Amino acid sequence: MPANAEFWRGKAVLLTGHTGFKGSWLSLWLQTMGAQVQGLALTPPTAPNLFTEARVGDGMASHIGDIRDYGTVRKAMNLVKPEIVIHMAAQPLVRLSYDDPVETYATNVMGTVHVLEAARHAGTVRAIVNVTTDKCYENREWAWGYREDEPMGGHDPYSNSKGCSELVTSAYRRSFFKQQDIAIASARAGNVIGGGDWALDRLIPDILRAFEQHQAVVIRNPYATRPWQHVLEPLSGYLKLAEKLYGEGQSWAEGWNFGPSEDDARPVQWIVERMAAKWGGDATWHLDEGLHPHEANYLKLDISKIKSRLGWHPQWRLDQALEHIITWHQAWLAKDDVKALCLDQIRQYSAEASSTNTTPF
Repeated sequence: MPANAEFWRGKAVLLTGHTGFKGSWLSLWLQTMGAQVQGLALTPPTAPNLFTEARVGDGMASHIGDIRDYGTVRKAMNLVKPEIVIHMAAQPLVRLSYDDPVETYATNVMGTVHVLEAARHAGTVRAIVNVTTDKCYENREWAWGYREDEPMGGHDPYSNSKGCSELVTSAYRRSFFKQQDIAIASARAGNVIGGGDWALDRLIPDILRAFEQHQAVVIRNPYATRPWQHVLEPLSGYLKLAEKLYGEGQSWAEGWNFGPSEDDARPVQWIVERMAAKWGGDATWHLDEGLHPHEANYLKLDISKIKSRLGWHPQWRLDQALEHIITWHQAWLAKDDVKALCLDQIRQYSAEASSTNTTPF
């Protein structure tokens, strides 16, 4: 089920975190559909970065600011006057959250408070999607997927801060937004992968950096299993969810899981071996046997609700997603037009979703 371009045409959208990896992809997608998208975020977090490489800022108004400052958020909200807010700005890394828990909680918890508080005073907002994570759940290392009514939790500061963001969302929904007829939902996605991610200490970028430099990839936990999915998968879900919130209101104002098919929750070793085979040459890996902070070994999402109620389902299998990533990265290394490459993958995804939207995996 692809996003409805006619719906998005002319819609005033505020996207926080638009300079990040996921935010850049979503900004481009919204631009292709004619949305009046404006962003609020810090400067791009890495060099290189997708926002710059794909010239994302050419098609939108980009406001550089910190969501930890309420005055900055309120000013941006009043300037943009959005009908729809998609909140993606975050400190997104588990290991960095151990190094700087204060920044992590300030960004992921109070930053969410600032965005929701500014939205409730804006007078223009009808729908809000707060993007959190699959790691918001209290992880008991179960072999089955977590459902939306499972308890929030999180061992590390990042995961825990996203559980807190979910609780903030629930409180604002019940305390303010229902009375104001503002529909807010949270979107919990798995491990999102795709071309244009250069984050430090994240599996796919680490793999690609090693391959580029003809070095072995160093893997901490080869048996850690995650719900991997191409970045366009959850983004398509966020867009469809926002459409429902805007058009049908409170019946969609709840938490939603966006994940891959159950058999695409694969261990790290499977990912790195598949990517090495696709990359070719001397691509290989080895195990880092040092001591590391706690990270969950097993995590899956149950996506039954989103499939049955929204009609959304995964479009690209994991092996196909890895193929798209290798293609994207090698084209970037060859200095191809990155923006055109992104737009081509968005068009391809949308076309395939249109042709198979009644045939879930």
